[in-house]
Amino acid sequence: MLLLLLLLLGLQSFSQPAVAAEDLLWDVVGGILDALDDYFSDYESEDLELDLEEAINSTIDWLFELLDETEMCDPNPCLNNGTCEPGIFGPYECTCPRPFIGKKCQDVENVCKNVNCGKGECVRIPTEPFYECKCRSPYRPPRCKKPSPCKPSPCLNGGRCVRSSKKKFSCVCPDTYTGTFCQVGPDDCYEGDGESYRGFVTETVSELECLPWNSHLLPYSDFNEDDDGVGPHNYCRNPDGESQPWCFVRYQGKLQWDDCNVRQCPEAVTTTSTEGAYPAVFTTALPKKDFSVCGKSQPARAMAKIFGGRKARPGAHPWQASLQARRKRSAEAFRHICGGILIDSCWVLTAAHCIERMNEMQVNLGGVNLDKDEAADQTFDVENYAVHENYTESEDALYNDIALLKLKAVDGQCARETKFVKAACLPTGPIPDGTECTISGYGVTEHDEEGSKQLLEAKVLLISQKQCMAPHVHGDVMDNGMFCAGHMKGGVDSCQGDSGGPLVCKQNGTYYIYGVVSWGDACGKKNKPGVYARVTHFLDWINEKMRSL
Repeated sequence: MLLLLLLLLGLQSFSQPAVAAEDLLWDVVGGILDALDDYFSDYESEDLELDLEEAINSTIDWLFELLDETEMCDPNPCLNNGTCEPGIFGPYECTCPRPFIGKKCQDVENVCKNVNCGKGECVRIPTEPFYECKCRSPYRPPRCKKPSPCKPSPCLNGGRCVRSSKKKFSCVCPDTYTGTFCQVGPDDCYEGDGESYRGFVTETVSELECLPWNSHLLPYSDFNEDDDGVGPHNYCRNPDGESQPWCFVRYQGKLQWDDCNVRQCPEAVTTTSTEGAYPAVFTTALPKKDFSVCGKSQPARAMAKIFGGRKARPGAHPWQASLQARRKRSAEAFRHICGGILIDSCWVLTAAHCIERMNEMQVNLGGVNLDKDEAADQTFDVENYAVHENYTESEDALYNDIALLKLKAVDGQCARETKFVKAACLPTGPIPDGTECTISGYGVTEHDEEGSKQLLEAKVLLISQKQCMAPHVHGDVMDNGMFCAGHMKGGVDSCQGDSGGPLVCKQNGTYYIYGVVSWGDACGKKNKPGVYARVTHFLDWINEKMRSL
């Protein structure tokens, strides 16, 4: 009670101009300390002793939050165009546009809760009332309760509609066409694992009809068709790296998924490749050094087939590297020590503090599980490396924490470009504060050697340099070669990247490597977002080393 009284008295001074707020804060804290000292000098009872350090630290945190309440909305933590305002019961509150709900507008209200779609399926749409009934033929919109077989005909590609009863019909399809509505043509097939399949099959191998991808029964995703081909329809797709196209179905009242009844395309006559299902793009003995393209990942939708969990998507982070080390001239297994970023066929960017000068190092590309030998793996010895000449470690920070690894070519070739191994693009300029970017890795830092065996990912927000350099965040240890990203409230997301691993930002459909995971104050701590080496600050150094190593 005493401390609260002192706070209220001290806070009266904040009626002065905001420009002096931080100086005033320390004046207030100093006054509180003096008052507490006077108070305890008058009483010797042990019952009145307090842990002053803990009390004052708590007070300082609270006061800083009061001062920085507007900064809690910079960058905006609210998703889906939510509006951020300083909170009453928390640091901020999001006002969400319909139909979004949740603390950060990350979820969607159940707009179909009280909707009866008769012989149809309630699906989400992006405009008011945010739902509609998708009717099964021959039932008609808007409520899917009145059948109308063959009027109009639902049959496609010249199919003939035959009415068999008041509520039933069938399509007699021309030769080479199949499907309920003759929608599946003679060239409707999938190649490889079917990731690129954009055909019209809507039935599974168990003869069940696929649910629309925007069904209210499924985890929320964007309303519109994306790069995976998933959108407001029920055609089979493979957005998450399964062995063939699939879809969600409803079976015995439960939501399940099943492989689709899609035929595989006949194999084309090709030159035999040692890569099997993962053919390299390069086919000549001495291919060009540079990759054909940078910054393009495989579609990275994480479909929650086991609800509440996520599954690492092969090819979602094709520039992700695992830097591994062991003692020189030993027979022991290599161990993962840090992450890295493939920026060209023979070049991997990482953090300077990851380099183990006395050990033998190698780089693994293409995989998503450290415990498995995966078909997509490509492994190379480190032929040479460069650590930034001005790299220094202090008690509080790492400066110029960047290094470049040169891979040792095998048969005249370094990394081969596949859909699981691609380079990230180097940035050409600054990216705005508040941009949502992605970190990936195995959760290993210099403080934690365990981490995950499965590749992890998380979304983080770029935070302004002013906010990063606030006294209660990282203070004046930050320099122009660093930036911070994450969430001021803390959280596990900052634990999901590796030291030396990538922070990539998507601009106009292309991923740019904007940061290298460098250091932080513990993990997921409030007001202590992760710190990254700013790649744009080191572009000249990177290009010079790639020419000279």
